[in-house]
Amino acid sequence: MSLSNTATPKYYGEFRDAVLRGEIPVCREISMQMNLIDSRIRNPGIYYDPEPVEKFILFCEEELVLTDGSDFFMLPTFKLWAEDLLGWYYFIDRSVYVPNPGNHGGKYVRKRIKYRLINKQYLIVGRGAAKSLYDTALQAFFLTTDDSSNQQITTAPTMMLAEEVTRPFETAIVRSRGPLFKMMTYGSLQNTTGKRYERQKLASTKEGIKNFITNSILQIRPMAIGKLQGLRSKVNTIDEWLSCDIREDPVGALEQGASKIKDWMIIATSSEGTIRNAAGDDIKIELMKILKGEYIAPHTSIWWYKLDDIKEVGNPEMWIKANPNLGKTVTYETYQLEVERAEQAPAARNDILAKRFGLPMEGYTYFFSYNETLHGPSREFWSMKCSMGADLSQGDDFCAFTFLFPLRDGSFGIKTRCYISEQTLKRLTASMRRKYEEFMGEGSLIVMNGTILDMMDVYDDLDSYITQCEYDVCSFGYDPYNAKAFVERWERENGPIGIEKVIQGSKTESVPLGEIKKLSEDGLLIFDQELITFTMGNCMIVEDTNGNRKLLKMRYDRKIDAVAALMDALVAYKVNKDMFE
Repeated sequence: MSLSNTATPKYYGEFRDAVLRGEIPVCREISMQMNLIDSRIRNPGIYYDPEPVEKFILFCEEELVLTDGSDFFMLPTFKLWAEDLLGWYYFIDRSVYVPNPGNHGGKYVRKRIKYRLINKQYLIVGRGAAKSLYDTALQAFFLTTDDSSNQQITTAPTMMLAEEVTRPFETAIVRSRGPLFKMMTYGSLQNTTGKRYERQKLASTKEGIKNFITNSILQIRPMAIGKLQGLRSKVNTIDEWLSCDIREDPVGALEQGASKIKDWMIIATSSEGTIRNAAGDDIKIELMKILKGEYIAPHTSIWWYKLDDIKEVGNPEMWIKANPNLGKTVTYETYQLEVERAEQAPAARNDILAKRFGLPMEGYTYFFSYNETLHGPSREFWSMKCSMGADLSQGDDFCAFTFLFPLRDGSFGIKTRCYISEQTLKRLTASMRRKYEEFMGEGSLIVMNGTILDMMDVYDDLDSYITQCEYDVCSFGYDPYNAKAFVERWERENGPIGIEKVIQGSKTESVPLGEIKKLSEDGLLIFDQELITFTMGNCMIVEDTNGNRKLLKMRYDRKIDAVAALMDALVAYKVNKDMFE
Protein backbone atom coordinates (compact mmCIF):
# COMPACT_ATOMS: atom_id res chain seq x y z
CA MET A 1 0.00 0.00 0.00
CA SER A 2 1.40 3.42 -0.96
CA LEU A 3 1.17 6.81 0.75
CA SER A 4 -2.50 7.85 0.97
CA ASN A 5 -4.49 10.78 2.36
CA THR A 6 -7.76 8.83 2.47
CA ALA A 7 -6.80 5.35 3.74
CA THR A 8 -7.75 4.03 7.17
CA PRO A 9 -4.69 2.75 9.09
CA LYS A 10 -4.58 -1.03 9.16
CA TYR A 11 -4.28 -1.71 12.88
CA TYR A 12 -6.45 1.22 13.93
CA GLY A 13 -9.14 -0.03 11.53
CA GLU A 14 -9.07 -3.47 13.14
CA PHE A 15 -9.24 -1.90 16.61
CA ARG A 16 -12.11 0.42 15.66
CA ASP A 17 -14.13 -2.43 14.15
CA ALA A 18 -13.68 -4.49 17.35
CA VAL A 19 -14.84 -1.52 19.45
CA LEU A 20 -17.90 -0.95 17.26
CA ARG A 21 -18.79 -4.64 17.50
CA GLY A 22 -18.66 -4.37 21.28
CA GLU A 23 -15.74 -6.79 21.63
CA ILE A 24 -13.43 -4.21 23.25
CA PRO A 25 -14.88 -1.74 25.79
CA VAL A 26 -13.11 1.62 25.83
CA CYS A 27 -13.18 4.58 28.19
CA ARG A 28 -14.24 8.10 27.33
CA GLU A 29 -10.65 9.30 26.75
CA ILE A 30 -9.87 6.53 24.25
CA SER A 31 -13.12 7.27 22.46
CA MET A 32 -12.04 10.92 22.14
CA GLN A 33 -8.68 9.85 20.70
CA MET A 34 -10.48 7.66 18.16
CA ASN A 35 -12.51 10.70 17.10
CA LEU A 36 -9.27 12.64 16.56
CA ILE A 37 -7.85 9.82 14.42
CA ASP A 38 -11.07 9.67 12.38
CA SER A 39 -10.80 13.40 11.71
CA ARG A 40 -7.15 12.86 10.71
CA ILE A 41 -8.24 10.25 8.18
CA ARG A 42 -10.67 12.75 6.64
CA ASN A 43 -8.02 15.49 6.46
CA PRO A 44 -6.67 15.65 2.86
CA GLY A 45 -3.46 17.31 4.04
CA ILE A 46 -2.41 14.38 6.25
CA TYR A 47 -1.08 11.15 4.71
CA TYR A 48 -0.87 7.61 6.04
CA ASP A 49 2.26 5.59 5.24
CA PRO A 50 2.22 1.93 6.38
CA GLU A 51 5.86 1.21 5.46
CA PRO A 52 7.56 2.61 8.63
CA VAL A 53 5.05 0.76 10.80
CA GLU A 54 5.61 -2.58 9.10
CA LYS A 55 9.40 -2.10 9.26
CA PHE A 56 9.14 -1.42 12.98
CA ILE A 57 7.03 -4.56 13.57
CA LEU A 58 9.38 -6.72 11.47
CA PHE A 59 12.44 -5.37 13.29
CA CYS A 60 10.97 -6.04 16.75
CA GLU A 61 9.82 -9.58 16.00
CA GLU A 62 13.12 -10.56 14.36
CA GLU A 63 15.67 -8.80 16.57
CA LEU A 64 14.30 -8.02 20.03
CA VAL A 65 13.72 -10.18 23.10
CA LEU A 66 11.88 -9.77 26.37
CA THR A 67 13.66 -8.93 29.62
CA ASP A 68 14.12 -12.64 30.38
CA GLY A 69 15.60 -13.30 26.92
CA SER A 70 12.55 -15.00 25.39
CA ASP A 71 11.38 -14.14 21.86
CA PHE A 72 9.51 -10.90 21.27
CA PHE A 73 6.06 -11.06 19.65
CA MET A 74 4.34 -7.74 18.92
CA LEU A 75 1.15 -7.15 20.88
CA PRO A 76 -1.87 -5.68 19.02
CA THR A 77 -1.74 -2.64 21.31
CA PHE A 78 1.94 -2.04 20.45
CA LYS A 79 1.00 -2.09 16.76
CA LEU A 80 -1.84 0.35 17.39
CA TRP A 81 0.33 2.81 19.36
CA ALA A 82 3.28 2.54 16.97
CA GLU A 83 1.03 3.05 13.96
CA ASP A 84 -0.35 6.24 15.46
CA LEU A 85 3.18 7.44 16.18
CA LEU A 86 4.98 6.41 12.98
CA GLY A 87 2.27 6.18 10.33
CA TRP A 88 1.16 9.80 9.79
CA TYR A 89 2.94 12.35 7.57
CA TYR A 90 2.46 15.76 5.99
CA PHE A 91 4.37 17.82 3.43
CA ILE A 92 5.84 21.33 3.61
CA ASP A 93 7.25 23.33 0.68
CA ARG A 94 10.70 24.66 1.54
CA SER A 95 13.49 26.52 -0.25
CA VAL A 96 16.54 24.23 -0.16
CA TYR A 97 20.06 25.22 -1.20
CA VAL A 98 21.46 22.86 -3.85
CA PRO A 99 25.18 23.24 -4.68
CA ASN A 100 26.37 23.10 -8.30
CA PRO A 101 28.52 20.19 -9.52
CA GLY A 102 32.01 20.59 -8.13
CA ASN A 103 30.64 22.59 -5.17
CA HIS A 104 31.26 25.92 -6.91
CA GLY A 105 28.23 28.03 -6.12
CA GLY A 106 24.66 26.82 -6.09
CA LYS A 107 21.06 27.90 -6.03
CA TYR A 108 17.89 27.64 -3.95
CA VAL A 109 15.34 25.14 -5.23
CA ARG A 110 11.76 24.79 -3.97
CA LYS A 111 11.15 21.24 -2.70
CA ARG A 112 8.37 19.38 -0.90
CA ILE A 113 9.74 17.88 2.32
CA LYS A 114 8.03 15.01 4.13
CA TYR A 115 7.61 15.33 7.91
CA ARG A 116 6.27 12.86 10.45
CA LEU A 117 3.09 14.30 12.00
CA ILE A 118 3.32 12.95 15.56
CA ASN A 119 6.18 14.22 17.72
CA LYS A 120 4.76 13.54 21.20
CA GLN A 121 2.92 10.47 22.37
CA TYR A 122 1.41 10.15 25.84
CA LEU A 123 0.57 6.65 27.02
CA ILE A 124 -1.25 6.39 30.38
CA VAL A 125 -2.12 2.77 31.05
CA GLY A 126 -2.52 0.45 34.04
CA ARG A 127 0.36 -1.30 35.77
CA GLY A 128 1.50 -4.48 34.05
CA ALA A 129 0.79 -3.36 30.45
CA ALA A 130 4.47 -3.72 29.36
CA LYS A 131 4.69 -0.02 28.51
CA SER A 132 8.41 0.06 29.35
CA LEU A 133 9.00 -2.65 26.74
CA TYR A 134 7.22 -0.43 24.19
CA ASP A 135 9.77 2.29 25.03
CA THR A 136 12.55 -0.25 24.57
CA ALA A 137 11.30 -1.28 21.13
CA LEU A 138 11.22 2.31 19.86
CA GLN A 139 14.66 3.14 21.25
CA ALA A 140 16.20 0.00 19.74
CA PHE A 141 14.54 0.53 16.36
CA PHE A 142 15.80 4.07 15.87
CA LEU A 143 19.27 3.46 17.32
CA THR A 144 19.97 0.64 14.86
CA THR A 145 17.99 1.60 11.74
CA ASP A 146 18.33 5.41 11.61
CA ASP A 147 21.32 6.28 9.40
CA SER A 148 21.81 9.71 11.01
CA SER A 149 24.01 10.31 14.03
CA ASN A 150 21.73 11.12 16.94
CA GLN A 151 21.46 11.13 20.70
CA GLN A 152 18.63 9.20 22.39
CA ILE A 153 17.51 9.68 25.99
CA THR A 154 15.49 7.58 28.39
CA THR A 155 14.56 8.95 31.80
CA ALA A 156 12.51 7.92 34.83
CA PRO A 157 12.05 9.05 38.46
CA THR A 158 15.06 6.90 39.42
CA MET A 159 18.04 5.68 37.41
CA MET A 160 17.25 2.08 38.35
CA LEU A 161 13.74 2.44 36.95
CA ALA A 162 15.13 3.87 33.71
CA GLU A 163 17.25 0.74 33.34
CA GLU A 164 14.00 -1.20 32.83
CA VAL A 165 13.95 0.37 29.35
CA THR A 166 17.58 -0.37 28.45
CA ARG A 167 17.87 -3.84 29.98
CA PRO A 168 15.79 -5.73 27.35
CA PHE A 169 17.81 -3.91 24.65
CA GLU A 170 21.07 -5.05 26.26
CA THR A 171 19.74 -8.61 26.48
CA ALA A 172 18.81 -8.51 22.78
CA ILE A 173 22.36 -7.40 21.94
CA VAL A 174 23.82 -10.30 23.91
CA ARG A 175 21.49 -12.85 22.37
CA SER A 176 21.58 -11.43 18.79
CA ARG A 177 18.74 -13.58 17.52
CA GLY A 178 18.16 -11.68 14.25
CA PRO A 179 20.37 -11.03 11.20
CA LEU A 180 20.82 -7.31 11.89
CA PHE A 181 22.03 -7.75 15.47
CA LYS A 182 24.21 -10.72 14.41
CA MET A 183 25.98 -8.45 11.93
CA MET A 184 26.27 -5.49 14.29
CA THR A 185 27.57 -7.53 17.24
CA TYR A 186 30.11 -9.47 15.17
CA GLY A 187 33.68 -8.84 16.30
CA SER A 188 35.13 -7.41 19.50
CA LEU A 189 35.28 -4.01 21.14
CA GLN A 190 38.92 -4.73 22.08
CA ASN A 191 39.89 -4.90 18.38
CA THR A 192 41.05 -1.28 18.05
CA THR A 193 43.95 -1.80 15.65
CA GLY A 194 42.64 -4.54 13.38
CA LYS A 195 40.22 -4.44 10.46
CA ARG A 196 37.15 -2.26 10.96
CA TYR A 197 34.63 -4.93 9.94
CA GLU A 198 35.97 -7.13 12.75
CA ARG A 199 35.04 -4.54 15.38
CA GLN A 200 31.71 -4.73 17.20
CA LYS A 201 29.29 -2.12 15.81
CA LEU A 202 26.60 -2.21 18.55
CA ALA A 203 27.42 -2.56 22.23
CA SER A 204 26.46 -1.52 25.74
CA THR A 205 29.20 0.74 27.12
CA LYS A 206 29.74 2.86 30.24
CA GLU A 207 28.32 5.86 28.36
CA GLY A 208 25.24 3.99 27.19
CA ILE A 209 24.19 1.71 24.33
CA LYS A 210 26.21 2.83 21.32
CA ASN A 211 25.94 2.34 17.56
CA PHE A 212 29.51 2.73 16.28
CA ILE A 213 28.44 2.84 12.62
CA THR A 214 26.49 6.10 13.01
CA ASN A 215 28.03 7.22 16.33
CA SER A 216 24.54 7.25 17.87
CA ILE A 217 24.00 6.62 21.57
CA LEU A 218 21.16 5.80 23.96
CA GLN A 219 21.74 7.23 27.45
CA ILE A 220 19.95 7.23 30.80
CA ARG A 221 19.45 10.67 32.35
CA PRO A 222 17.92 11.81 35.68
CA MET A 223 14.41 13.27 35.50
CA ALA A 224 15.43 16.88 36.18
CA ILE A 225 15.24 19.96 33.95
CA GLY A 226 18.93 20.76 34.49
CA LYS A 227 19.87 17.29 33.17
CA LEU A 228 17.42 17.15 30.24
CA GLN A 229 17.11 20.54 28.55
CA GLY A 230 19.20 21.53 25.53
CA LEU A 231 20.27 17.95 24.63
CA ARG A 232 19.16 17.93 20.95
CA SER A 233 18.10 14.31 21.42
CA LYS A 234 16.02 12.86 18.60
CA VAL A 235 14.26 9.96 20.36
CA ASN A 236 13.23 10.37 24.00
CA THR A 237 11.28 8.11 26.34
CA ILE A 238 9.96 9.17 29.75
CA ASP A 239 8.78 6.38 32.02
CA GLU A 240 6.46 6.73 35.06
CA TRP A 241 6.22 10.53 34.92
CA LEU A 242 2.96 10.39 36.92
CA SER A 243 4.39 8.15 39.64
CA CYS A 244 6.62 10.67 41.38
CA ASP A 245 6.27 14.04 43.05
CA ILE A 246 7.89 16.10 40.28
CA ARG A 247 7.69 19.90 40.27
CA GLU A 248 9.24 20.20 36.79
CA ASP A 249 7.90 19.22 33.38
CA PRO A 250 10.34 16.67 31.83
CA VAL A 251 8.47 16.70 28.52
CA GLY A 252 8.96 20.43 28.07
CA ALA A 253 12.63 20.18 29.04
CA LEU A 254 13.33 17.48 26.42
CA GLU A 255 11.26 19.24 23.78
CA GLN A 256 13.36 22.39 24.13
CA GLY A 257 16.38 20.70 22.55
CA ALA A 258 14.70 17.95 20.53
CA SER A 259 12.54 20.37 18.52
CA LYS A 260 15.68 21.60 16.73
CA ILE A 261 15.90 18.24 14.94
CA LYS A 262 13.68 16.99 12.10
CA ASP A 263 11.23 14.21 13.05
CA TRP A 264 12.05 14.25 16.76
CA MET A 265 9.85 12.31 19.15
CA ILE A 266 9.02 12.12 22.85
CA ILE A 267 7.17 9.09 24.23
CA ALA A 268 5.85 9.61 27.77
CA THR A 269 4.55 6.39 29.33
CA SER A 270 3.18 5.95 32.83
CA SER A 271 0.50 4.43 34.97
CA GLU A 272 -1.74 6.86 36.86
CA GLY A 273 -0.21 8.36 40.00
CA THR A 274 -1.31 8.98 43.56
CA ILE A 275 0.59 12.28 43.82
CA ARG A 276 -1.86 15.12 43.26
CA ASN A 277 -1.30 18.68 42.12
CA ALA A 278 2.21 18.09 40.72
CA ALA A 279 3.45 18.77 37.17
CA GLY A 280 1.72 15.57 36.01
CA ASP A 281 -1.72 17.00 36.79
CA ASP A 282 -0.93 20.15 34.77
CA ILE A 283 0.02 17.98 31.79
CA LYS A 284 -3.19 15.94 32.15
CA ILE A 285 -5.29 19.12 32.08
CA GLU A 286 -3.62 20.02 28.78
CA LEU A 287 -4.17 16.51 27.39
CA MET A 288 -7.86 16.64 28.26
CA LYS A 289 -8.23 19.94 26.42
CA ILE A 290 -6.65 18.33 23.34
CA LEU A 291 -8.97 15.32 23.51
CA LYS A 292 -12.03 17.55 23.90
CA GLY A 293 -10.98 19.65 20.90
CA GLU A 294 -10.60 22.83 22.98
CA TYR A 295 -6.91 22.96 22.08
CA ILE A 296 -5.79 21.85 18.61
CA ALA A 297 -2.52 19.90 18.82
CA PRO A 298 -2.24 17.62 15.75
CA HIS A 299 1.33 16.61 16.63
CA THR A 300 0.28 14.91 19.88
CA SER A 301 -0.95 11.32 20.27
CA ILE A 302 -2.80 10.44 23.49
CA TRP A 303 -3.73 6.93 24.62
CA TRP A 304 -5.27 7.33 28.07
CA TYR A 305 -6.66 4.10 29.49
CA LYS A 306 -8.82 4.15 32.64
CA LEU A 307 -12.15 3.11 34.08
CA ASP A 308 -14.93 5.63 33.56
CA ASP A 309 -16.34 5.16 37.05
CA ILE A 310 -15.19 3.65 40.33
CA LYS A 311 -18.25 1.37 40.21
CA GLU A 312 -16.61 -0.52 37.31
CA VAL A 313 -13.88 -1.82 39.65
CA GLY A 314 -16.27 -4.60 40.64
CA ASN A 315 -16.92 -5.62 37.02
CA PRO A 316 -14.03 -7.69 35.52
CA GLU A 317 -15.44 -7.20 32.01
CA MET A 318 -14.60 -3.49 32.27
CA TRP A 319 -11.02 -3.90 33.51
CA ILE A 320 -9.70 -4.00 29.96
CA LYS A 321 -10.59 -0.30 29.75
CA ALA A 322 -7.71 0.40 32.14
CA ASN A 323 -5.28 -2.19 30.77
CA PRO A 324 -5.78 -3.30 27.15
CA ASN A 325 -3.08 -5.98 27.58
CA LEU A 326 -4.98 -7.69 30.39
CA GLY A 327 -4.72 -11.45 29.91
CA LYS A 328 -1.54 -11.05 27.83
CA THR A 329 1.08 -9.25 29.94
CA VAL A 330 -0.76 -9.46 33.27
CA THR A 331 -3.39 -11.94 34.44
CA TYR A 332 -6.96 -11.32 35.53
CA GLU A 333 -6.08 -13.12 38.76
CA THR A 334 -3.53 -10.41 39.59
CA TYR A 335 -6.18 -7.73 39.20
CA GLN A 336 -8.70 -9.74 41.22
CA LEU A 337 -6.23 -10.08 44.09
CA GLU A 338 -5.63 -6.33 44.00
CA VAL A 339 -9.37 -5.63 44.19
CA GLU A 340 -9.69 -7.90 47.24
CA ARG A 341 -6.68 -6.21 48.85
CA ALA A 342 -8.21 -2.76 48.29
CA GLU A 343 -11.34 -3.91 50.12
CA GLN A 344 -9.42 -5.36 53.06
CA ALA A 345 -6.58 -2.81 53.31
CA PRO A 346 -7.92 0.75 52.99
CA ALA A 347 -4.40 2.19 53.27
CA ALA A 348 -3.52 0.60 49.91
CA ARG A 349 -6.75 1.63 48.17
CA ASN A 350 -5.43 4.84 46.63
CA ASP A 351 -2.43 3.16 45.04
CA ILE A 352 -4.46 0.24 43.65
CA LEU A 353 -7.19 2.43 42.15
CA ALA A 354 -4.60 4.67 40.51
CA LYS A 355 -2.02 2.15 39.32
CA ARG A 356 -4.33 -0.67 38.26
CA PHE A 357 -7.49 1.14 37.17
CA GLY A 358 -6.34 4.65 36.25
CA LEU A 359 -8.54 6.35 38.85
CA PRO A 360 -6.57 9.17 40.52
CA MET A 361 -7.70 9.69 44.09
CA GLU A 362 -7.26 12.87 46.12
CA GLY A 363 -4.24 12.77 48.39
CA TYR A 364 -1.63 10.10 48.96
CA THR A 365 -2.20 7.84 51.92
CA TYR A 366 0.38 8.83 54.50
CA PHE A 367 -0.77 9.24 58.12
CA PHE A 368 -4.50 8.98 57.41
CA SER A 369 -6.07 6.25 55.33
CA TYR A 370 -8.27 7.17 52.39
CA ASN A 371 -11.54 6.44 54.23
CA GLU A 372 -10.49 8.61 57.18
CA THR A 373 -10.11 11.67 54.90
CA LEU A 374 -13.63 11.47 53.46
CA HIS A 375 -15.78 14.33 54.72
CA GLY A 376 -19.43 13.92 55.64
CA PRO A 377 -22.57 15.96 54.95
CA SER A 378 -22.79 19.63 55.84
CA ARG A 379 -22.88 20.31 59.59
CA GLU A 380 -23.24 23.53 61.59
CA PHE A 381 -21.95 24.09 65.14
CA TRP A 382 -23.69 27.39 65.77
CA SER A 383 -23.32 28.89 69.27
CA MET A 384 -21.29 25.90 70.58
CA LYS A 385 -18.22 25.78 72.79
CA CYS A 386 -14.99 25.05 70.96
CA SER A 387 -11.21 25.00 71.18
CA MET A 388 -9.38 26.99 68.51
CA GLY A 389 -5.97 26.05 67.11
CA ALA A 390 -3.79 28.36 65.02
CA ASP A 391 -0.89 27.59 62.70
CA LEU A 392 0.70 30.85 61.51
CA SER A 393 4.16 29.50 60.65
CA GLN A 394 3.68 30.44 56.99
CA GLY A 395 2.43 33.94 57.73
CA ASP A 396 3.48 35.23 54.33
CA ASP A 397 1.64 32.42 52.56
CA PHE A 398 -0.91 30.33 54.48
CA CYS A 399 -2.55 30.82 57.89
CA ALA A 400 -4.84 28.15 59.31
CA PHE A 401 -7.37 28.26 62.16
CA THR A 402 -9.18 25.07 63.16
CA PHE A 403 -12.14 24.92 65.57
CA LEU A 404 -12.66 21.71 67.60
CA PHE A 405 -16.17 21.16 69.00
CA PRO A 406 -16.54 18.47 71.73
CA LEU A 407 -19.85 16.61 71.22
CA ARG A 408 -21.90 14.64 73.74
CA ASP A 409 -21.27 11.23 72.14
CA GLY A 410 -17.49 11.55 72.48
CA SER A 411 -16.91 12.70 68.91
CA PHE A 412 -15.52 16.06 67.81
CA GLY A 413 -16.81 18.45 65.19
CA ILE A 414 -14.23 20.30 63.10
CA LYS A 415 -14.36 23.53 61.14
CA THR A 416 -11.42 25.33 59.57
CA ARG A 417 -10.83 28.79 58.16
CA CYS A 418 -7.60 29.51 56.29
CA TYR A 419 -6.07 32.60 54.71
CA ILE A 420 -3.72 33.24 51.79
CA SER A 421 -2.57 36.39 50.03
CA GLU A 422 -3.72 37.43 46.58
CA GLN A 423 -0.13 37.14 45.30
CA THR A 424 0.08 33.54 46.52
CA LEU A 425 -3.08 32.67 44.58
CA LYS A 426 -1.62 34.14 41.39
CA ARG A 427 1.54 32.02 41.67
CA LEU A 428 -0.32 28.71 41.80
CA THR A 429 -0.14 26.16 38.99
CA ALA A 430 -3.29 25.40 37.00
CA SER A 431 -4.13 22.22 38.89
CA MET A 432 -3.50 23.75 42.34
CA ARG A 433 -5.42 26.92 41.41
CA ARG A 434 -8.45 24.83 40.57
CA LYS A 435 -8.18 23.07 43.94
CA TYR A 436 -7.88 26.36 45.84
CA GLU A 437 -10.92 27.77 44.01
CA GLU A 438 -12.89 24.79 45.33
CA PHE A 439 -11.83 25.71 48.88
CA MET A 440 -12.80 29.33 48.27
CA GLY A 441 -16.21 28.21 47.02
CA GLU A 442 -16.97 26.32 50.23
CA GLY A 443 -15.84 29.27 52.37
CA SER A 444 -12.94 27.53 54.10
CA LEU A 445 -10.25 29.59 52.29
CA ILE A 446 -10.17 33.39 52.30
CA VAL A 447 -7.98 35.41 49.92
CA MET A 448 -6.62 38.65 51.39
CA ASN A 449 -5.45 41.58 49.28
CA GLY A 450 -1.75 42.29 48.87
CA THR A 451 1.47 40.33 48.65
CA ILE A 452 1.99 39.54 52.35
CA LEU A 453 -0.70 38.66 54.86
CA ASP A 454 -1.36 41.36 57.45
CA MET A 455 -2.01 39.50 60.71
CA MET A 456 -4.27 42.29 61.99
CA ASP A 457 -6.46 42.05 58.88
CA VAL A 458 -6.57 38.29 59.39
CA TYR A 459 -7.53 38.84 63.04
CA ASP A 460 -10.36 41.20 62.10
CA ASP A 461 -11.82 38.77 59.56
CA LEU A 462 -11.50 35.80 61.91
CA ASP A 463 -13.11 37.73 64.77
CA SER A 464 -15.99 38.68 62.48
CA TYR A 465 -16.40 35.02 61.45
CA ILE A 466 -16.44 33.83 65.09
CA THR A 467 -19.02 36.48 65.97
CA GLN A 468 -21.19 35.58 63.00
CA CYS A 469 -21.16 31.88 63.89
CA GLU A 470 -21.44 32.70 67.62
CA TYR A 471 -18.65 30.25 68.48
CA ASP A 472 -17.78 30.19 72.17
CA VAL A 473 -13.98 29.84 72.05
CA CYS A 474 -13.02 28.45 75.46
CA SER A 475 -9.38 27.63 74.71
CA PHE A 476 -6.78 28.69 72.17
CA GLY A 477 -3.71 26.65 71.19
CA TYR A 478 -1.04 28.11 68.96
CA ASP A 479 2.40 27.46 67.50
CA PRO A 480 4.50 30.44 68.68
CA TYR A 481 6.39 30.93 65.42
CA ASN A 482 5.21 34.18 63.77
CA ALA A 483 2.24 34.37 66.17
CA LYS A 484 3.35 37.05 68.66
CA ALA A 485 1.26 40.00 67.38
CA PHE A 486 -1.84 37.86 66.83
CA VAL A 487 -1.69 36.21 70.27
CA GLU A 488 -1.02 39.50 72.07
CA ARG A 489 -4.12 41.06 70.54
CA TRP A 490 -6.21 37.95 71.31
CA GLU A 491 -5.06 38.12 74.94
CA ARG A 492 -5.92 41.84 75.20
CA GLU A 493 -9.41 41.41 73.79
CA ASN A 494 -10.35 37.98 75.21
CA GLY A 495 -8.23 37.58 78.33
CA PRO A 496 -5.29 35.26 79.11
CA ILE A 497 -7.38 32.29 80.27
CA GLY A 498 -7.30 29.19 78.09
CA ILE A 499 -4.34 30.26 75.90
CA GLU A 500 -1.79 27.47 75.43
CA LYS A 501 1.52 27.55 73.56
CA VAL A 502 2.18 24.35 71.55
CA ILE A 503 5.80 24.13 70.45
CA GLN A 504 6.33 21.96 67.36
CA GLY A 505 8.42 18.81 67.75
CA SER A 506 8.07 15.12 68.53
CA LYS A 507 8.09 15.81 72.29
CA THR A 508 4.81 17.73 72.16
CA GLU A 509 3.26 16.34 68.96
CA SER A 510 3.55 12.57 69.47
CA VAL A 511 0.69 12.14 71.98
CA PRO A 512 -1.91 14.43 70.34
CA LEU A 513 -1.13 12.96 66.91
CA GLY A 514 -1.76 9.47 68.25
CA GLU A 515 -5.07 10.61 69.76
CA ILE A 516 -6.15 12.28 66.50
CA LYS A 517 -5.31 9.08 64.63
CA LYS A 518 -7.42 6.95 66.98
CA LEU A 519 -10.33 9.38 66.73
CA SER A 520 -10.19 9.35 62.93
CA GLU A 521 -9.98 5.54 62.79
CA ASP A 522 -13.12 5.27 64.96
CA GLY A 523 -14.97 7.86 62.85
CA LEU A 524 -15.14 10.36 65.72
CA LEU A 525 -13.85 13.35 63.73
CA ILE A 526 -16.86 15.05 62.12
CA PHE A 527 -16.03 17.48 59.31
CA ASP A 528 -17.65 18.62 56.07
CA GLN A 529 -14.98 20.74 54.37
CA GLU A 530 -12.90 19.70 51.37
CA LEU A 531 -9.95 21.66 52.75
CA ILE A 532 -9.79 19.30 55.75
CA THR A 533 -9.81 16.33 53.37
CA PHE A 534 -7.00 17.88 51.34
CA THR A 535 -4.75 18.63 54.32
CA MET A 536 -5.37 15.23 55.93
CA GLY A 537 -4.44 13.56 52.64
CA ASN A 538 -1.14 15.47 52.60
CA CYS A 539 -0.10 14.54 56.16
CA MET A 540 3.12 12.61 56.57
CA ILE A 541 4.58 11.61 59.92
CA VAL A 542 8.25 11.30 60.90
CA GLU A 543 8.77 8.58 63.50
CA ASP A 544 12.04 8.07 65.40
CA THR A 545 13.45 4.85 66.88
CA ASN A 546 11.50 5.41 70.12
CA GLY A 547 8.19 5.67 68.29
CA ASN A 548 7.84 9.42 68.80
CA ARG A 549 6.04 11.14 65.93
CA LYS A 550 5.80 14.62 64.48
CA LEU A 551 4.23 16.21 61.43
CA LEU A 552 6.45 16.46 58.36
CA LYS A 553 5.93 19.62 56.35
CA MET A 554 7.08 18.55 52.90
CA ARG A 555 6.76 21.69 50.77
CA TYR A 556 4.89 24.94 50.99
CA ASP A 557 2.34 23.72 48.41
CA ARG A 558 1.61 20.40 50.17
CA LYS A 559 -0.55 21.99 52.86
CA ILE A 560 -1.07 20.34 56.25
CA ASP A 561 -1.65 23.57 58.18
CA ALA A 562 -5.28 22.83 59.07
CA VAL A 563 -4.24 19.51 60.65
CA ALA A 564 -1.41 21.24 62.54
CA ALA A 565 -3.98 23.73 63.85
CA LEU A 566 -6.29 20.84 64.79
CA MET A 567 -3.49 19.32 66.86
CA ASP A 568 -2.97 22.68 68.63
CA ALA A 569 -6.71 22.91 69.33
CA LEU A 570 -6.75 19.40 70.83
CA VAL A 571 -3.81 20.18 73.12
CA ALA A 572 -5.53 23.36 74.35
CA TYR A 573 -8.80 21.45 74.88
CA LYS A 574 -7.17 18.76 77.00
CA VAL A 575 -5.46 21.32 79.25
CA ASN A 576 -8.70 23.29 79.73
CA LYS A 577 -11.31 20.53 79.85
CA ASP A 578 -13.00 22.02 82.88
CA MET A 579 -14.00 25.06 80.81
CA PHE A 580 -16.17 22.85 78.57
CA GLU A 581 -18.24 21.35 81.38
